[in-house]
Amino acid sequence: MSEARRRKKRTSARPAPAKKRRPAVRYFDYSMLAVLVFLVCFGLIMLYSSSSYSALVKYSDSMYFLKRQVLFCGMGFFAMYWISQIDYHIYAKYAEKLYWFSIVLLFLVRLTPLGKEVNGAKRWIRLPMNQQLQPAEIVKLAVILLIPIILCQLGNRAHKKDGIVKVIIWGFGAAAGVYFLTSNLSSAIIVAGITVCLLFVVHPKTKPFMVLAGSGLTAAIIVVAVLNRMIQDAGSSGSFRLRRVLVWLQPEQYASGSGYQTLQGLYAIGSGGFFGKGLGNSAQKMIIPEVQNDMILSVICEELGVCGVIIVLVLFGLLLYRLMFIAQNAPDMYGALVASGIFAHIAIQVILNIAVVTNTIPNTGVTLPFISYGGTSILFLMAEMGIALSISRQIRVEE
Repeated sequence: MSEARRRKKRTSARPAPAKKRRPAVRYFDYSMLAVLVFLVCFGLIMLYSSSSYSALVKYSDSMYFLKRQVLFCGMGFFAMYWISQIDYHIYAKYAEKLYWFSIVLLFLVRLTPLGKEVNGAKRWIRLPMNQQLQPAEIVKLAVILLIPIILCQLGNRAHKKDGIVKVIIWGFGAAAGVYFLTSNLSSAIIVAGITVCLLFVVHPKTKPFMVLAGSGLTAAIIVVAVLNRMIQDAGSSGSFRLRRVLVWLQPEQYASGSGYQTLQGLYAIGSGGFFGKGLGNSAQKMIIPEVQNDMILSVICEELGVCGVIIVLVLFGLLLYRLMFIAQNAPDMYGALVASGIFAHIAIQVILNIAVVTNTIPNTGVTLPFISYGGTSILFLMAEMGIALSISRQIRVEE
């Protein structure tokens, strides 16, 4: 064998050098942050457009609601940045204490003079400088932080009967407190929905949830049919909840009373068309009560049309997609479940608000996240976004 062949054989027999692994770097979800900034800015524009007339009439300042919302948004972004720098595992130590603290606040609303009533609903706590706090928002955050801890502690028993019962006791107990102590049905539904969604995430089978959803839908249809029959037989009802169901089923018959807000909102949606009347050109915003709160989507429909609603839905879709990405790539199960809880909160609240504005379900007074007016809501939503960004900071990716 020639010298050249022997040299070639020795060279080919040598093992290939190991590929050097690139170091892992920290990840930060700038995409979610960008979507959030766009969503908040869009919300501020629509808030001013929808509330300028009512603010001018009531407070002699067309920018009254906008100024307050800008202040709360600024505080919210600061809180979000500060929370995003903290290791989210720290919140696990204080989640149960936050849970019981939120329940105590609910009792304060119900049983003490600190409870404040607004438009017939007693859901707020009085604060100094004429401010108010809605404890239901704290309950939502407490459930998002506590239920994942319980699920992690249960481990494989989380999808067993005893584990499910334990989770339901904590989650539905908080929902019951929100409903019975503050008469806030929409927030109670959201708290219960977050609990069910987290159970769905950890459960290996989807069939029980499909059966549960089908049974719930069937029961709801039967209850609505029975209530409709009872109300028609009685002619009227003194029950607040039954009146809401009646207004939902027949809003035209109560156009001058309980169905006024719903009907005017539907008029706004119908008159917008595909491209709308133009920003600031809404006529219904002058007569829809509290239009800057849960009915702000109707003004978006009137001024920006279907195109504007599509923009809103795309922004929320992108935000939910980023939350799903964080949940899927979280470094541990607790982080994944917390991100899933935040995802569930945003998704359920958006769906409920759209359903209420379009009269798909009875009016429950739920706001549109990041767009509707509300200081407590925006602050705690921003806190949740900060927790999600804190989870994203601990995701490791190869450079």
